Amino acid sequence: MADSAAPSPAGDPADLMGHVGRSWTWIMGSAVATLVPGILSLVWPDATLHVLAVLFGLYLLVTGGFRFVAVFAREEHGERLPGLFSAVLYVLAGVLCLRHPLQTVAALSLIVGIVWLVSGVLTLYTGLATKDLPHRGVVLCVAVLGIVAGIVVLALPTESARALTRLLGLWLVLLGLAEAAVALAWRAALRKPSRR
Repeated sequence: MADSAAPSPAGDPADLMGHVGRSWTWIMGSAVATLVPGILSLVWPDATLHVLAVLFGLYLLVTGGFRFVAVFAREEHGERLPGLFSAVLYVLAGVLCLRHPLQTVAALSLIVGIVWLVSGVLTLYTGLATKDLPHRGVVLCVAVLGIVAGIVVLALPTESARALTRLLGLWLVLLGLAEAAVALAWRAALRKPSRR
């Protein structure tokens, strides 16, 4: 079961994280981390806003960790900056949600909307700037989905916590499925050379 080349020596942490970040299973793990809170939000729509804030805080933290490791999978150091910024943004937003569970729908939608919008723009930039990106179309689709999700959440009227819960849950499920498609596409790209 070869995800990629043989593991790098354990001497350089950046090389080790790069090897992990290039693994399709790592990308699939990120997709699962997005899907789980989305599904929970959809099947548990009556959760209090406090529970919703904690759930999304955990999602943002875990996704930030996945994105941080994935940064080191990029060969060019110039390509790492948008990913690193995105990872830090996710972690900071997650800490904010967990440390001060939000008491208004507007505040929660503002944080999640900004994170998705900025992350989508950065992913779009990376997809357009990286010429040899495998399955670029899928990555660009995920980026556009993130941008649309951010805009919709920011524009959502704040009358109903249930509406926000369902909307965020639906977007997380869609984003998770798109990330899973990226992971499967990456697995196919990694296995192509080994068949020659």
